[in-house]
Amino acid sequence: MISSTQLMLFAATSVVLIFTPGPDIIYVMTRGVAQGRKAALAAAAGFSLGNFVHIFFALVGLSALLASSARAFQLVKYVGALYLIYLGVRMFCSKTDLAAGGELKPLRGRTIFLQSIVANVLNPKVAIFFLAFFPQFLDKEQGSLPLQMFLLGTLFVLLTLVCFGLVGFCSGWLGGWLQKKTAIGNRLGRIAGSVLVLLGLRLAWSEVH
Repeated sequence: MISSTQLMLFAATSVVLIFTPGPDIIYVMTRGVAQGRKAALAAAAGFSLGNFVHIFFALVGLSALLASSARAFQLVKYVGALYLIYLGVRMFCSKTDLAAGGELKPLRGRTIFLQSIVANVLNPKVAIFFLAFFPQFLDKEQGSLPLQMFLLGTLFVLLTLVCFGLVGFCSGWLGGWLQKKTAIGNRLGRIAGSVLVLLGLRLAWSEVH
């Protein structure tokens, strides 16, 4: 159904991108610093499970394109590749701010969990990223594309949950250390940016050749 090469490439790329400092992972870390591990883990679970909504809409949209036109699906892959290259260049050139940025109001774990889901679902950048990222790992020769999409999406959610959970569990120590080592965030950004650019170029090269 899905080749081992697909899975390994997808998993490796996903882990690099998940650990790249952004509003979601920084929020998880900040919650942990402010309220402890339980609050951080609640945020990690919310941001992770919220991805299922984006996976569903990406699955529906890509399935509709595939049913209507194979060329349209290829066009989405090309546009997605360009978008990934654009994101990669921006991520490579930008500097990451790892500062907590003020105190957070204490909240119940259930509230943090629900707010994190809503924040993830209502983020249009996440939706666009899913449409650009996942098609790069789909292969018609491996069977049903919708099923491949669902399986890869589920794997992405699980990886996010594990990675964010690790950050949440270690948030107290990690937050203090990273705020003293701001260069680490910039290095991670450059690594993730390079991964996105290479992923986009890989797609364009494979389609031409």
